[in-house]
Amino acid sequence: MNKLVINLPKKIPVFPLSNFIIFPKTTVPLNIFEPRYIEMIDDAMKGNRIIGMIQPKNFNQKIPILYSIGCAGKITSFNETEDGRYLIVLVGISRFKITEELKTQKLYRLCEVDFKDFPYDLEEKNEEIKFSDLELIFKNLKTLFIKQGYVINWKELEKQSLNQTINTLAMASPFSLEEKQILLETNSLHERKQKLEQILSTYSFDNFNNKTIQ
Repeated sequence: MNKLVINLPKKIPVFPLSNFIIFPKTTVPLNIFEPRYIEMIDDAMKGNRIIGMIQPKNFNQKIPILYSIGCAGKITSFNETEDGRYLIVLVGISRFKITEELKTQKLYRLCEVDFKDFPYDLEEKNEEIKFSDLELIFKNLKTLFIKQGYVINWKELEKQSLNQTINTLAMASPFSLEEKQILLETNSLHERKQKLEQILSTYSFDNFNNKTIQ
């Protein structure tokens, strides 16, 4: 087993957030305002600063059922606003699988997790993908983002590594909760790229005005 995996915590607080995923080595800002997550961040800041981001399967329930796969991140920046909100920056570390949800008196949810299925998340080496392989994905996603009113700084995106680019596109894309979960659970970057292409192919026709994305 990867030595870095062994050093990761076996229990982490989890933050269920619908239609939101993070990947290892990606950076996301979060605005924390609910009391249960304020408590979660307070506790994390006293310890290893690690929290798990995970999607709920259904928010209609009082205690939503969670997907089994999420991604742990480390809080690298913390600021408190005058009105009591926390503005944090989270950097993805590794994906995890929930093995058990623990009973606790805390307002937030705490889970026992296992990182062993994702040893490559901790490696520094990037997978080899040619930028030319991303050109069609870029073209179709850019059109989709524009049609759905999403704003992306494409110039900045192109400065990232290909790993970061694919993961950022997967995170920011206007896909469904289920589609994003599929992307999160892919084993490799190549598989994630293929899944991105497959999902994009289902958006070939604009559901709003039946025009083919050009």
